Amino acid sequence: MPATPEKAFYVTTPIYYVNDAPHIGHAYTTVAGDVLTRWHRQRGEQVFYLTGTDEHGEKVLTAAAEHGMTPQDWTDYMVQTAWQPVLREVDIANDDFIRTTQPRHTERVQQFWQLLYDRGEVYKGNYTGPYCVSCEEFKLPSELLEGGLCPIHGRPVKEISEDNYFFRLSDYADRLLTLYREHPEFVQPASARNEVLRFVEGGLQDLSITRSTFDWGIPVPWDPSHVLYVWIDALLNYATAVGLGTDPDTFNRIWPPDVHLVGKDILRFHAVIWPAMLLAADLALPRTVFANGWLLVGGEKMSKTKLTGIPPAQITSVFGSDALRYYFLREITYGTDGSFSWESMAARYRAELADQFGNLASRLTSMVGRYRGGVLPTATTDPEIARMLAETVDAADDGFCRLDFQGALGATFAFIRAVNGYVTTTEPWQLAKDDARAADLDTVLCTTADALRACAVLLNAVMPKAAASLWSALGAEPGLGPLAAQRIQDLAHVRLPAGTQVRKLAPLFPRTEESAA
Repeated sequence: MPATPEKAFYVTTPIYYVNDAPHIGHAYTTVAGDVLTRWHRQRGEQVFYLTGTDEHGEKVLTAAAEHGMTPQDWTDYMVQTAWQPVLREVDIANDDFIRTTQPRHTERVQQFWQLLYDRGEVYKGNYTGPYCVSCEEFKLPSELLEGGLCPIHGRPVKEISEDNYFFRLSDYADRLLTLYREHPEFVQPASARNEVLRFVEGGLQDLSITRSTFDWGIPVPWDPSHVLYVWIDALLNYATAVGLGTDPDTFNRIWPPDVHLVGKDILRFHAVIWPAMLLAADLALPRTVFANGWLLVGGEKMSKTKLTGIPPAQITSVFGSDALRYYFLREITYGTDGSFSWESMAARYRAELADQFGNLASRLTSMVGRYRGGVLPTATTDPEIARMLAETVDAADDGFCRLDFQGALGATFAFIRAVNGYVTTTEPWQLAKDDARAADLDTVLCTTADALRACAVLLNAVMPKAAASLWSALGAEPGLGPLAAQRIQDLAHVRLPAGTQVRKLAPLFPRTEESAA
């Protein structure tokens, strides 16, 4: 999904509730967005990557009360001690972090809804029905499990009856159906699009957009006795963060989003309510809403509510952040449910990162040091490896741009396996014993070094620490420039210069107790 030349490639994560600490399910979506945006930066595109926190609503109010804090103090505490640190833990390079309690958000949200109210898109009525506090969502009775339980959280819902304001969502059913049918890329993957189609074809009800039984929210500008429903406040973060209503130059440079990354449990908010809101305000629609599946542990969705969330630090403290980033995107087809286990994590770490990629890098740098005094010789590269590299670059670029992370990484590691096979077959350690075959040895060393040069760039979006270490050990920067300046489009046409100083590389992925088991 390349950006158009005149605007930034804009990617968002859902903004995350601050009622509890983040787990690897949150890291999974955030890493996916980070890899996607890093890849587009590597293509030379302007990029804007947004994440943040959703800080209003009954769920946050309840969590604050349970901890004896005001809602604002609680949200400040959680953002500073949990949510922003986890971004550093997994090496997220976001361009902005939006908080829905910030004035830049709250003031623009009020302006947006005042506009829709003035246009007649909002009216007053009564809502009576089930509400799940954990989802912060009004439910249809037909959606509930036996015993009146939320189908996502397995907890009882509340029956509420309030005089609220309603958004005329039902007026937009036909326009939404036209959108889905004329632009199938708007909701992805296909399973998500089909779900949304069925839902809207079944008929839409107008949406209650205010609450009057508590005050932790953005006051309704025309009636301060109500606060805005948390979701129609939160969805606007994607627009308020980039200047809606106050900074038209920034807004026009970035808007609309190219990809909204969301969990499938919040798909309807993003694929039904959100575009209807934008249509009502005459704003351009996002290009794609992409719903990833659930991250399962022991066969169940990872959940803060059910206390089954695994903190990212439990994984990074053992395997490192690069391995966490790689594992989830390699293990799971993005857009489907996927399971996490320590055993599969350790197996991929050992077989692919340590034994394939890491070992190839260590062997090459050691051989250049041993056989050529750490200086890359002058030689041609093997034409078959060069051909495979060109194919790999195309496959990886296609995969990452389509959010097929698994396919992109599969192609890259197939290339790494092929280069390992090339080294095994050519036996440079034997060539080094025969002075008459010095030119053959030089070809093997240059071919392998240049393949690793390309791999550092191909994997920089996924494993920034390992890629930087490899780039440095290859001595690539003096001749080719910084790693961040390398372009995907040029990868198959660039070479490490002869005379490059190569230094011995410490293991990129050292053995751990878990990976050796």
